[in-house]
This record gives sequence, C-alpha cells and structure tokens, in this order.
Amino acid sequence: MADYYGVLGVSRNASEKDIRQAYRKLARQYHPDVNRDDPAAEDRFKSVNEAYGVLSDPDKRNRYDKYGDNWERSDQIEQEQARAHNMGGFTWTNFGDGIPFGRGASGRGGIFETLFSDPGGFAPPRSVEHPVEVTLDEAYHGSTRLLQLEDGRRIEVKIPPGVDNGSRVHIPAGGPGQGDIYLLVSVRSHPTYKRQGKDLNSETEVPLDVAVLGGGVNVATLTGNVSLTIPAETQNGQRFRLAGRGMPELSNPGSKGSLYTTVKVVLPTGLGDAEKELFEKLRDLRKDGKTGAGAGAAAGGSSS
Repeated sequence: MADYYGVLGVSRNASEKDIRQAYRKLARQYHPDVNRDDPAAEDRFKSVNEAYGVLSDPDKRNRYDKYGDNWERSDQIEQEQARAHNMGGFTWTNFGDGIPFGRGASGRGGIFETLFSDPGGFAPPRSVEHPVEVTLDEAYHGSTRLLQLEDGRRIEVKIPPGVDNGSRVHIPAGGPGQGDIYLLVSVRSHPTYKRQGKDLNSETEVPLDVAVLGGGVNVATLTGNVSLTIPAETQNGQRFRLAGRGMPELSNPGSKGSLYTTVKVVLPTGLGDAEKELFEKLRDLRKDGKTGAGAGAAAGGSSS
C-alpha cells in the first residue's frame, strides 16, 4: 500500500491545514471530470481521496502512524497484544528476515500479526471525500452530481443551496459495510458577483443623465433583473443594498443575504454638436453659479 503522506506530498508532521490544502490541490488536478481521457488520473484521484480520508481524521492518522498499512486492524492487534501480556508476555526476538516477533510488534507485516490477527482481514467502513466544483448559480439554487465510487458504482447526490468554498456535505452510507461520503465543495468565481459569505457584491452601470436627474435602472440578480430607483445627484461609486438578494444560508435556505451593488456612472460617447453645446452651456452655468456664490459669500462676509 502506498505511503499516504507521500501520496499527498506532505511530511509526516504536516499540520491539518497543510494536509487539507495539499488534498484540494491534487483532487482538482486529478478529478475525473477534468481528465476524462486519462485513466491514470482517475487512479491517482482515488489514491488521493484514500490518503486524505485517513490523514484528515486525527484518530485514523494516529493509528496509521503507529501501525502503518495495518492501521484498520489496530484494535485487533492491541487486543492480541493485551492477551499476550496477560499470558505472561513475549520477549522481543528478531528472526533472520528482520521481522519482529512478540509483544509490541508494530503490525507492519510482523509475525505477531500473522499469528494472532483475523485471517479474514476485516476492515471497518471508511468514510471518503469527493471534491465537487459548482457554479455560483448552482450554489444558489442547489444542484445534483453523479459520483463514481471506488467500487465502480455511480450514485446521484444532492448539493444543497447555500454551499460555499470548503463546505462539506454529508452523504449517508449507501448500504451495510459502506462508509459515508463527504462532498468537499468549491465554487467557481463569477464574472458579475463577488461573494462574501451570504452577501454578494456587483456593479451596476448608470447613465449620466439618470445619475444626475434620478430614475430607474435594472440590477441583475441570480433570480433575474430587479428595478432600482436611483436618486438625483447620485455619485459614481455610491453603494445600494438589495436585501434578500444574496446567497441562501446553508442550514436555512429561506434566509438570504443581501446584494450590494455599486453605481458605475457611464459617460456618454459620440456626442453630436447639439449635445456638446448643451454640456458647454452647463459648464458655463456651473462656473457662473460658483462665481456668484463665491461673490455673495465675500459680500456677506464684508458686511458683517
């Protein structure tokens, strides 16, 4: 059996975070959905999942560190060791091939394990993780995926609304002797929205005349366009909140975050002579208005 630490490319003293990051990188790299014409990638993907399933679980990792390939039979080994101890114990003896015999043998192919372990090699069900990538729309509405399991079965699983990067979705065991499945979710970036938990952020283009005079604009949401009233003299970069237009809460899909949209004032292009003349007139009016206000302020100041 392959060394699980080697499969993930981490050291034996790697932290949980290091192991998780290594797994995510390799799982995406070798996922069957992105390597449809490479059978070797699918085998590597299975190995990565198997290694992560053990090293991500503190108890399993501890048993693996102690018993190696026989970690799943550690309870049996320890029971036999305790039984041998109660019978007077064994002394350490190394045979010619270097395999240890006696109380405390590691179980890594040792004669102790050969003599006292169950020849049937019973292994308890093992939970596995499957990486799943979804779009933001799928994360909003929920989705389904068809998974290929290690035993060759294909099952359809549901991805609930509200999942985010790093969400773990529990899929109960499919039957006796089968471990649970956990979907490790990643959400693709979206060209329109940036996500922050339950909230979304976007930009909305607003024509110059609407920003100055006020009016209505359409704002795109994940459920369609909604109308937003823009007050007169709205500044470029001003932010508006649309409550309930964000992402659903994973544990409570009926509760949704907000959509925050930032005004992006669009300046007109291709102006005709009449339009340019109007803007020039506006500039002159604004200039005269500022001059007049300044003069009035100065006069008022001198009279006081």
